[in-house]
Parts: sequence; C-alpha cells; structure tokens
Amino acid sequence: MEYSYPLNTDWTTQEMVDVVKFFEVVEMAYEKGVKRELVMTRYKRFKEIVPSQAEEKTICRDFEEASNYVAYRVVKFAKELADGQIVKMK
Repeated sequence: MEYSYPLNTDWTTQEMVDVVKFFEVVEMAYEKGVKRELVMTRYKRFKEIVPSQAEEKTICRDFEEASNYVAYRVVKFAKELADGQIVKMK
C-alpha cells in the first residue's frame, strides 16, 4: 500500500481504526474476495461514524483517488448478494 486513508481528525482513535478496517475490506474485495457479511458489518460501522451521505461520498472519493478502489461498487454488490457469498470485484 503506497497511499494514506482519508481520515477526519475529529474522530476518536477507535473510529479511525474502524474506518481503516472498512477501507481494508474494500481492498480485500478487489484483491482476493471477502465474505459479504464482513463487508456489511464494516460498512454499517462506517455509517455510524460517517452518517452524512455527502461526507461519505467525499471520503470514499478521496479513497478512490488514492487507491483506485471504489467503495460504493463493493457495498452495492455486497447488498445484492446473500449471506455466505463472496464479494470479489473485477
């Protein structure tokens, strides 16, 4: 990994850790695949930290620009799958 994660300095240390965990699951979906439940659990926690849709779009866009991974696509695909299925992006 040669990039940094978009973090808000107003977040607590635990919130920063949880946001990084969400972005790590997005990376896993592109690199090797990850269980749908893990994506949804981490996304749910991400939304607790970033409830604003506008802020979510900004943070995810910053992440996409740094990593070329699209969090929105991963979450959208995960929502279409059933529990137990693997989210693997192309």
